[in-house]
Amino acid sequence: MHSSLPRRTILAAMAAWAAHPGGAWAQTYPQRPVRLVVPFPAGTGTDLTARLMAQQLQAALGQPFVVDNKPGAGGSIGAMEVVRAAPDGHTLLFSSNSAAASNVALLKSMPYDPVRDLTLVSGIGESALVLMVRSDHPARTLDDFLDMARKQPGKLNGGYGSSSSQMSIALLNKLARLDTLLVPYKGIPLAVNDVIAGTLDFTFVDINNALAQAKGGKLRALGVTAPKRYAITPDWPALSERLPGYDITAWFAVLGPARMPPELVGQLHTTFLRLLAEPEVLSRLNAGGIQAMALDRAQMSNFIPQEVAKWQRLAREANIQPE
Repeated sequence: MHSSLPRRTILAAMAAWAAHPGGAWAQTYPQRPVRLVVPFPAGTGTDLTARLMAQQLQAALGQPFVVDNKPGAGGSIGAMEVVRAAPDGHTLLFSSNSAAASNVALLKSMPYDPVRDLTLVSGIGESALVLMVRSDHPARTLDDFLDMARKQPGKLNGGYGSSSSQMSIALLNKLARLDTLLVPYKGIPLAVNDVIAGTLDFTFVDINNALAQAKGGKLRALGVTAPKRYAITPDWPALSERLPGYDITAWFAVLGPARMPPELVGQLHTTFLRLLAEPEVLSRLNAGGIQAMALDRAQMSNFIPQEVAKWQRLAREANIQPE
């Protein structure tokens, strides 16, 4: 995970992109409300971040940006809504790495190719997940949990509702030499509900939801998937402290259909960079455990292919077989 970006770094990236020709588009876009498709249920980290950015975009561009949740199939249902849309910027995908990269490594067949069928518009932020159990769970620390799981091979079940959470459990099993059962859900909030109900032993929760669950007292955090502890949760250990090499970094990005005009992409990307440089936006992202991700031109062109390759490597290392 990148360290938290200084505001001046984002401003420098914005200045470089501002030279992108886009005057004609600036006068005509957006012509009507923009649909921001989120391929996961309401209440997920992706959804909450999308709603924050939608508010800012509406204020900046003068048209409503309407969040439209289309969950299912690991994000593929929502992604296909955008793949099939006109490349005019009025239907965009607000996605985590699942639908935009890592599903390539986890699904035997996908109805689209994120490199070929989607256009990266802007990075938004990077985040981590949190290993969580019910607040009255006998494992009070990460060490307790690892000891318990090792003594009960095949007994504990962990729920996942995204590719990042699936990879988090698989990597935990591999590096800690555990035998826990992976249980699929349509979204992380559904897995959280079953952990609270006691029908699921543990799950990995996106960090902004984890903060709310820990504050509410229903779940206990045992560790974060980032390579080191978060400043906002210094008492939550990094899993890498006990399992060297453990690092699952999730991210959020905005994508459009293939063949979006470069001028439109440039205008939209500059708008996102401007918003990410706003102190209020940065503060709200950071409060939810999200670090801004400002990509320059070279990074934009290579980001999705590199991420697809990275998640394919992680899947191989975690012994995940595509389903």
